[in-house]
Parts: sequence; structure tokens; C-alpha cells
Amino acid sequence: MAEQSCLAANDWICGDYLRSRSQELTDATVQHIGITVVSVLIGLAVAFPLALLARRGRRFAGPVLGLTTVLYTVPSLAMFSLLLPLFGLSAALVVTGLVLYSLTILVRNILAGLEAVPLEAKDAARGMGYGPGRLLWEVELPLALPAVMAGLRIATVSTVALTTVGSLVGKGGLGNLIEDALPSFFKAQVLTASVLCVLLAVAADLLLLGLQRLLTPWTRISGAARPVPAKTDAGPPAPAKAEVG
Repeated sequence: MAEQSCLAANDWICGDYLRSRSQELTDATVQHIGITVVSVLIGLAVAFPLALLARRGRRFAGPVLGLTTVLYTVPSLAMFSLLLPLFGLSAALVVTGLVLYSLTILVRNILAGLEAVPLEAKDAARGMGYGPGRLLWEVELPLALPAVMAGLRIATVSTVALTTVGSLVGKGGLGNLIEDALPSFFKAQVLTASVLCVLLAVAADLLLLGLQRLLTPWTRISGAARPVPAKTDAGPPAPAKAEVG
């Protein structure tokens, strides 16, 4: 009886809501994940060539970075209004907006990662006969992965949050539930959808962090070999030599 009354009492935590709306929550979560994944993958595919273009010099870097920054500052309502004539009230409208918002993070991190590749590594690869394409894929990109993955994690978490804005056109995943619950202030629905959004963001970040550690094992070895203090009979252990860098 107490569980049935939580809906009537409009409690924040209500087990009856979870049981009665489980399918609705599942559908909204699946839509949220789908829009997020598609948006991030397309954003990564668009950002990579833009970062390569920006790397060619200031003549290209200025316009590319400037444009992606301007796109990021456009309010979501205005962005969707500008894209509406092209895509109509569809998931493509939301995905396109999210892709444009992700570019400023992805382009800058990919560019920073590529520019941080040591010149000695590139010179050594060229000396071994590596051409531009092979140098990029086999030397520069692997060494730039930590920065690229860091940008991908930020962009993914940001996209999980921004996907809720798609509720403006009925394609916001969990944001649809929040939007529907606000007029009547249905507490259980607002809280549940919000918590699921946070859990999705945390799960995505942890998943990408695990992938980053898997793809960049050398970053875990850098601190593994530490000098061991030498013991002497005359006193306490001698201090280890300070590491440079």
C-alpha cells in the first residue's frame, strides 16, 4: 500500500514508478545512447580531417579553430532553429547539432596531440623511409592517442548532457521524460531521468578511460621504474636522484 501511495504523494523516490514505467525508461535510455554514440562518432570523423587541415599552418588553423569555437557558442535553441529547415523534426536535426558542438573539443585535442609528438620521433621515422601517410598512422597518431582520447572523453560526456536538449523536437532520449514531467512537476520521473543521464555519462567516461589505458599501455609504464634508495651503514637511506621531467 505504501508503494502505491508514492505516486499519489509525488515522492522523489518511487519504486512503483520504476516498475510501471520500465519500458518507457528503457526506450528513452536506448534512444539517448544511440543519439550520443552516433553524434560522437560522426563528430570524430569530421574533426580528424579538420585537425589535419589546421596543422598545415596558421592560415588554416585560425579559420578552423575560430569556426568551431563560434559554433560552440551558438545557443542550442538557435542552433536547432537554423538546422530545422534542412532536417525537419527528426533525429538527424539533433545529431547534426551535437556534432557541431563536439567539434571545438575534438579538433583542439587532436591538433594538440599531433603537435606534441616529439620531433625526434618524426625525424627517425622519416629516416627509415616513412612517407607522410605512414608517418601519420604509425607514428604520430599512436603517440597522440592520450590527448585524442582525453578530448573524446570530454566530448562524449558533454554530448550525453546536451542530448537532453533534443527534447525540444521530441528526440532527446531521457530529456523527453524530463520535459514531459516538468509541467506537472512529476518528481519521480524528473529524478529518475536525471540520475540515468548522470550514470550514462559516468559509464561512458569509465568505458573510454579503460579503452584509453588499453590502447596506450606505455603511459602506465612511465612511473613503474623508480630508483631505489641506497642503504648505508652510516645513516638513513640516501635520497634517490631527482627525476627530470
